Amino acid sequence: MVLTPSIPEALRWLCQATSDLQAVSNDILHSCPNWVLFKVHQALEKALVAAVLCRGKAFAGHRGLMGMAQRLEAEEPELRGLVLDVQWLCDCGVDSKATQYPSYHPFPMTPSEAFPSVDEEEVLKRAQKVLVTLKDHVGRK
Repeated sequence: MVLTPSIPEALRWLCQATSDLQAVSNDILHSCPNWVLFKVHQALEKALVAAVLCRGKAFAGHRGLMGMAQRLEAEEPELRGLVLDVQWLCDCGVDSKATQYPSYHPFPMTPSEAFPSVDEEEVLKRAQKVLVTLKDHVGRK
């Protein structure tokens, strides 16, 4: 699917990213860190797509969270630090597959058991920081 680059389309993606991140609070401290991490992934993915779309470039796919963050930071100096924040989140377990599928973990572990030590509140704070950064970036376009 190729998305048409435009500010309205970027804002539409940011709106959904915001909604996804708000849904994270439903799962914090309810013994489901894999869902916290998955929802953060979904919010970041949409916010990064929005930042790409507002640059006036077609979006036909991506290279994952880190690929998009690296591309954006390289092309937009005001986004310096984006890669470090996204890397920190990925290191915590933010991922679309490992948070959902048992095959990404050694048997008999399941995703719901795989992230017992994640600081869910810190993950949410860092994700909120990234979302604000990207919203501000889109707002300046």
